[in-house]
Amino acid sequence: MIELQKTEQVQDWLQQERRAGIERVLVPTMGGLHEGHLSLIDIARQRAGESGRVVVSLFVNPTQFGPDEDLQAYPKTMQRDRELCKERGVDLLFAPAVNEMYAEDASVKVAEEILSTGLCGQSRPVHFGGVCTIVTKLFNLFQPNVAVFGEKDFQQLAIIRRLVRDLNYPIDIMGGAIVREADGVAMSTRNKNLSPSARQQAVVLSKALLAAKGYLDEGGRCLS
Repeated sequence: MIELQKTEQVQDWLQQERRAGIERVLVPTMGGLHEGHLSLIDIARQRAGESGRVVVSLFVNPTQFGPDEDLQAYPKTMQRDRELCKERGVDLLFAPAVNEMYAEDASVKVAEEILSTGLCGQSRPVHFGGVCTIVTKLFNLFQPNVAVFGEKDFQQLAIIRRLVRDLNYPIDIMGGAIVREADGVAMSTRNKNLSPSARQQAVVLSKALLAAKGYLDEGGRCLS
């Protein structure tokens, strides 16, 4: 597995890969890898096949955190993440510093103005702008043929698909199914920080969603 930290290194690597016509499948992450992330890497590995390249980025993106959010507390498990990527057959691991991805006086951002206004975007107004900006930078840097994102963050997945459509990226966006803990809560890096009471609330939410799905699958009607 190749490990790079500099954008110039990626550009040199990409030049060689493009000359060889090798497909690249990108899995962007913020690290703190768990089975949900690993399932996305497995999808990427299957899509890339033996000849393609699976690229994983590990970057805690500061621009998607609001001023009162948990940027400083976000888990950083680089050594473990590196070992997991090797075990899963990742070809290139990109783990840049913040100043490698953002100049000190960076003044350009990418924004989505419809899908990002409700749901999570309503309570986290800067979040999806940060997501769109870093994803655009990664797409420009690696020029992947395919990128894989989890369906756990379904609003984010919809926004990224819109970004690819509206900015004319020739990239196939694949969604990976939610991977859940034994109690039904979706696997998430942040869920490790839930208090016992918040965890109980999360379990109730997942049970309610699954019950509603079962009701609809059996022919029930959704009332507006």
